[in-house]
Order: sequence, then C-alpha cells, then structure tokens
Amino acid sequence: MAVLCLAVAGVAQAKEPVDLDMVSRIRQEALHRSQVMATFGHLTEEIGPRLTNSPSMAQANAWARSKFGEWGLSNVRDEAFDDFGRGWAFRSASVEMLAPRAMSLRAVPKAWTPGTDGPVEGEAIAVNFKTKADLDKYKGKLKGKVVLLSEAREYKPGTDPDSKRYDEAGLTDLLAFTVPKDAKPDERKERADKYLERQELSQAINRFLVDEGAIAALSISGWDNGVVRVGGGGSRRAGEPVGVPELAVAAEHYNPLLRALDRKQPVRLRIDVDAGFTSESNDPGYNTLAEIRGNGKADEVVMIGAHMDSWHAGTGAADNAAGVAVMMEAMRILKAVGAKPHRTIRVALWSGEEQGLIGSSAYVAKHLADYPATTDPEQKKLPRSMRERTGPLQRKSDYDKFAAYFNLDNGSGRIRGIYAQENLAAMPIFEAWMAPFNDIGATVVTNRNTGSTDHIPFDRVGLPGFQFVQDGLDYFSNVHHSDLDTYDHAAPEDLKQAAAVIASFAYHAAMREQKLPRKPLLED
Repeated sequence: MAVLCLAVAGVAQAKEPVDLDMVSRIRQEALHRSQVMATFGHLTEEIGPRLTNSPSMAQANAWARSKFGEWGLSNVRDEAFDDFGRGWAFRSASVEMLAPRAMSLRAVPKAWTPGTDGPVEGEAIAVNFKTKADLDKYKGKLKGKVVLLSEAREYKPGTDPDSKRYDEAGLTDLLAFTVPKDAKPDERKERADKYLERQELSQAINRFLVDEGAIAALSISGWDNGVVRVGGGGSRRAGEPVGVPELAVAAEHYNPLLRALDRKQPVRLRIDVDAGFTSESNDPGYNTLAEIRGNGKADEVVMIGAHMDSWHAGTGAADNAAGVAVMMEAMRILKAVGAKPHRTIRVALWSGEEQGLIGSSAYVAKHLADYPATTDPEQKKLPRSMRERTGPLQRKSDYDKFAAYFNLDNGSGRIRGIYAQENLAAMPIFEAWMAPFNDIGATVVTNRNTGSTDHIPFDRVGLPGFQFVQDGLDYFSNVHHSDLDTYDHAAPEDLKQAAAVIASFAYHAAMREQKLPRKPLLED
C-alpha cells in the first residue's frame, strides 16, 4: 500500500511542484522545536473546557489572540456571529444516593441547565416521556422528586480495543468509494419534522418539570464503563424554558437506581450543582482569526482552522484543543521558517461548532456565499443545514478569491491522509503534497466525503474544504464529549506530525500558480 502511494505520488509530483527545501524547514521546526504541547496544555489545563459564550471561551479567545500577536501574525481579531445565546458555566456537582444505601454517583450536569442553589434532597421517580401526551400521566406526582428520565440499558462488553490506529488494510479500504443511494423525495422534510418534534418535546418536558415542582432530573450516560458523556440540556436561548437541574449519570451508577425502584425500594438522593447562566441575553459568539499576509496575491486566501469551543465534562482536549493547538502551531511554524506565501494564509478558531457548525457557517455566509434567508417561521426553527433552499446560491465578492480550507477535528491522532470530498482534480495535487510525509504516516488521498465538522460550510457552497484522515486512538471509545476528554489521552508525537503536514499543505496551497480546482456545485 505504502509503495503504491509513493509511486502514485511520484507521478503526481512531476506535474505538481513541491518545495522540498521549504518542507524540510517546516519538518525541522515542527518535529524538533515544537511548541504544540505547550499550546495544547495551556488550553486544556490552564483554561479548561470552552463552552461557547462561557467565560472560559472568552479567556481562550483572548489568549489565542495574544499568542498570534506574539508570533507576529497580522489582522488578529475576534469576529462576532449574531445571536448565539446565553453564556453558561459549570463549577462543581455531586450526586449521592442516601437510600437504600449510601453511594456516591458519577455525574455531570447538562449545559444550559440551572444549578440547585445548594444541596437538595428528594426521592427518585422513574418516568417515560416519549410524547407530550405522556406528561399528563405524571401530573401531581413529581413535586419534590428527582426524576429519572432514561430507561435502563443493558451492559454490552466491548469487543474492539479502546485505542485504534489504521493498519495497511484499513488505509487501503479508504480508497474505495461507495456509490450513494438516491435520497428519498421526502427525506429532508422527514428529518426536519423529527427534529422539530424532539425540540418541542424537550421544551414541553422542561416546562412540565418546573410546573410540577421536581427538584432535579437524571439521565443515563450514552457510554458504558463509567464514562460520563454529556452535552446540552435546558436551552441556551433567552426566554426558552431551561427546566430543572439535570445531570447525566454513569450507566453503571444509573441502572441500580432503576433496579431498586423495580424492587419497590425507596431511592433517596442528595444533589448539589454549582452551575448557571453567565448572561441573560442572546449574545453573539466569537471566532478568532489571524493571518500571514500574502505577497503578490494577497487578496486570495487559503484558510486552516479548527473549532475551539468544546463541551464541559472534560477539558475539551481531543475535541478540539488538539486541532486548535495544531493549527496555531502550523501558523507559528510558517512564521518561524520565514515563509513568504503568495496568497494570504488565514487561521480560524471557530466557536459554536458543537451546536451545529454555527461559527464557521456564519463566516462562510458573511464573507463567501449563502442561500437566500428563509422567511418561513417554521424553517427558522431549524439548523441552517436542514432548511429548504429558497433560491440559488448568492456569492459574495470574496468567493472567487478563495483558494481552500483545511480542517482538523477528529481527535489527537496523527494524520494518515486527507478526504478529497469527491474533488477528483485535487487528488493528484494532494498526493504530491503528501509524498514528503509518507515516511511519518501520511499516505492516503481518498475521494470519500466526511462530514460533521467545519469544512462542511465551505464544501456546501462549492468551495474546496477538506478534513484530514486521522488515527482514531480512543476518540470514539472513551473521550468524545466525555469527562475523559483530557490532556492525558493525547499523543504528543502525533500532534507534532499533524502540524508539519498542515503547515506544508497551507504553504503549497498559497504558493501554487492556480487556486485549487473546484468540484461542480450540486444545488437542490
């Protein structure tokens, strides 16, 4: 496989120039004078988790700006995107079972839910809220109670190793492309309808629990083995119901509560949550940007980026301080080696990614392209990606000046290649740029698409936007959105390698004679 990649890359390299002298300088700086772990450590252990609009996110924005200034980058700034919602912060939480026996439960509050204002105690009650009609069954039964929202889940022992790296077979499999099935005519509408139903049910439950006098609510973590995986509850939007204090509990601590209730044993709990909103208005969120100004084609832009916001259970390490540290390090490397790119190289540290690529989508809509805004009130309730198109794409003046965007957001594993997003014309270019890094594991250029992160807003409007292929490590087994997403799970050598690859890709995209080719834009 590696020999094949080298052969293909060699053919491509004859056509696509690669500045091996610059690559060598980048590698020396990245691999032997790295600062990536210092950046990563500051984000995770000194600042900590960075929920959008939280005080720690504001601290991260300010710190990133100061580092960019220290490294000599230009046009360093925060750029607002409108109306994200309220800030929220979590400081501490404890959940104790007092009866039928004493036990401390492993739990983390959901974002945008209130605190308890000191310890509260109450008996647990299990509920089954599948529809709004189910709420009526529990009227008059929840006052002073701790509501158990989830059903029990059977433990399923894992069969795969916790931490994984690609082997040759896995890398070879990435080269195969699956022909997509035709979308069902009503598929988009069905997804939108289900989303709105879930949102309406969630808001109805929040109101109901407050109205009925419940003191708190618990739900089961999405993962086993004591891992607490948690996202948002309540609502970040001012004026919407936030419910009662709500926490996710480790599965092995949640299931015994339900078994005790099944045995008709009273379950009494004490809960203390220090968390709450830090603002009362729907405030803007902020992306942090900086750049190395181009020489000769300065109005054309190559972008690299990663989302700096995170969830709050851990320290947002693999998701995505790793990507942020790599992107910041790539810019530091380019300044340190004296790179003089023809095009401007801009770095973006996004916010609001965890709530639906909000920061990056806002940037693309403001500067590059967007579809006409909907006037339908029901459509406005949907995330941007779910809305029906209301007209042809509206391109902004910078659309034709945009060269490429490169993203990193699949944990701290090393780069093994890049997803070309069905951009066949870009593949031989990437193969040439990847060749000098074959010896440190980056070999694959796959035509596959990958989604769910910040290259998608660029790709969606027909601009070259790409995410790198990475070794998974324990990203999807232990750390993703969990309380284990901490410094210790990162791989320092992998982050060094990733910074070298991305610095080189950004440099070559900024130096090539033509901008990267664009694939045809498919508009519904």
